[in-house]
Amino acid sequence: MPTHMNITVIIFDMDGVLIDSEPAHKLAKERAFARFGITLPEALYEQYKGRPDETMMSEVVPTLPDLKIGVQEMLLRKHREFEAVEHQARPIEGAKEFVSWAKTRFRIALATSATRRNREAALLLLGLADSFDFIVDASGFSRPKPDPEVFLTAMRGLTADSSECLIVEDSLNGVIAGKAAGCRVAAITTSFAETLLLSAGADYIVHNFQELRKLLD
Repeated sequence: MPTHMNITVIIFDMDGVLIDSEPAHKLAKERAFARFGITLPEALYEQYKGRPDETMMSEVVPTLPDLKIGVQEMLLRKHREFEAVEHQARPIEGAKEFVSWAKTRFRIALATSATRRNREAALLLLGLADSFDFIVDASGFSRPKPDPEVFLTAMRGLTADSSECLIVEDSLNGVIAGKAAGCRVAAITTSFAETLLLSAGADYIVHNFQELRKLLD
């Protein structure tokens, strides 16, 4: 990364960037719906990949005539199912080492749509509970990505200017949100193809954390 870029702050998304929890989240949703005898098409899950549960439930639940419960109750069911399968989540290769390295050179923040409970559990699993200078999770903002609120909140928390921030994201909505916050975005190809991430506006594409480190070194 050219020196004139003056990156002093790195803001990390969590799910799909630091931890591979997508399969566990999908399984939890499938189980929650299965309890009511409902099977949703594969393509539907794909469509909501990397987006908050609340978005999916508020858009999908009202379209299911056989479902006798509301959006909030379905969300609770999904959260309970997730707690039963979250041990299946795995660290993204090189994530922990990269965060430890980044912490010695940059101010770092975590900006995630995960609930506070899931965020704490994930950071514990990763061994990164005390690594970040600032953390914002679902309890700290109200408008989901692609709205930039989560990143703007993280920047405020670090009193950082968008010109000095690099956001590390894996989802299309995350990339859009990062650009809307005025930051540069490095997209890692853990969840979406390079072409899609570029068309969402990513400034840099990396396939792993070694590449990201090279970019910053």
